[in-house]
Amino acid sequence: MKLKKLVALSLTMVMSVGLLVGCGSNKDEASKKVVKIGMITDVGGVHDESFNQSSWEGLQAVEKELGKDKIEVKVLESKQDSDYDSNIDQFIDQEMDLIIGVGYKLDKAIEKASKAYPDQQFAIIDYAYEKQPENVTSLLFEDNASSYLTGLIAGKMTKTNKVGFIGGMKGVVISKFENGFKAGVKDANPKAKISVQYANSFSDQALGKSIANSMIKNGVDVVFPAAGAVGTGAIESVKENGKMAIGVDRDQNGLAPDNVITSAMKNIDVAVGNLAKSFVDGSYKSGEVIIGSLATGGVGIAPTSDKNVPADVLEYVDAKTKEIVDGKIKVPATDKEYKELYEK
Repeated sequence: MKLKKLVALSLTMVMSVGLLVGCGSNKDEASKKVVKIGMITDVGGVHDESFNQSSWEGLQAVEKELGKDKIEVKVLESKQDSDYDSNIDQFIDQEMDLIIGVGYKLDKAIEKASKAYPDQQFAIIDYAYEKQPENVTSLLFEDNASSYLTGLIAGKMTKTNKVGFIGGMKGVVISKFENGFKAGVKDANPKAKISVQYANSFSDQALGKSIANSMIKNGVDVVFPAAGAVGTGAIESVKENGKMAIGVDRDQNGLAPDNVITSAMKNIDVAVGNLAKSFVDGSYKSGEVIIGSLATGGVGIAPTSDKNVPADVLEYVDAKTKEIVDGKIKVPATDKEYKELYEK
């Protein structure tokens, strides 16, 4: 199969050169072509109620808006980490114009494929490379900032002065959620104690529920899971115990309308959708690192926050948001930054 791909790649390169020499420009033909975009989930799956689902919804929305005569989108789910390479191979065989990997866990697979297929365009969410490949676009988000805002809400609304953070797997991305959240809690309520536990999984809902049950048993009344499907289990526990939860990546209030008080949102659907549109209209630039921030509207808190969060708390959050945007508040993203700012 590899030989077949190399031959096909060589033929494509030869044909491309021929077109450029013979026609000078192929813009007219490109404009008539249906753009094919393939998305590969991490192990959380496409229905994770989190960033995989948001990414897929963003692509589906663009397909519906522009029409299948302009763009065709497909998704492949990864059940385990070893599926990443084979899923990329499937999309290469299907001649996708752009292959999007959702989540930092696909970093090595995307990098490897970008070297093997230099004429193929890739994108990855939640990861940027030290040396960014020319054919890979990275979509990053200031998750520490949105998590900080939810931490402010948790700090103001806890009645026990005990809140909890549940992480999926330790890493750069989840560290941003953890440290931003802890900083927000401490700024809003210095007396609050923060419990932190990692599930070492993004898919085990039962484990998420068990961890949340344990935290609640120890007095925690606000739980913030940043753990994919593990978080869905945690929210189930919160709902059953009548406590408060904070959603992640998308507005998760629908999972427990009376219990999910807010969500640390990153507008992945919009970011992925804009990326897809740029590919269709020809404005796409490969090799870029695009960052969604509070200032650009790339991250924030859920629009349903006003259902369960008092108006005065939301006004407090709005004021802090402006201070972050104005550079008056530095929100930690790493353990080191948190210790330097809050554990002096």
